[in-house]
Amino acid sequence: MGLQNTLKALADPIRREILGMLKSGRRAAGDIAEHFDVTGASISRHLSVLKDADLIRDTREGKFIYYELNTSVLEDIMLWITDLKGAENNENQ
Repeated sequence: MGLQNTLKALADPIRREILGMLKSGRRAAGDIAEHFDVTGASISRHLSVLKDADLIRDTREGKFIYYELNTSVLEDIMLWITDLKGAENNENQ
């Protein structure tokens, strides 16, 4: 996983909304798809991009697939942004 893949995944509003939905806990793929007015194939692709960026994890239970946030990657991004902000503050002093 690279920062470029992560930022690309975060660039899409549907993917950001999916991440927002997962803040409250894991969700089945069908529950996620029901929330959007796009095809199931489109949601599947969005979930795949998020998974490839390591922003979410999936678990299969029987015939259902559940998705949840991978908070460690989000924490890494926040640390990187905080570091950039700190560097900017140091330059302005």
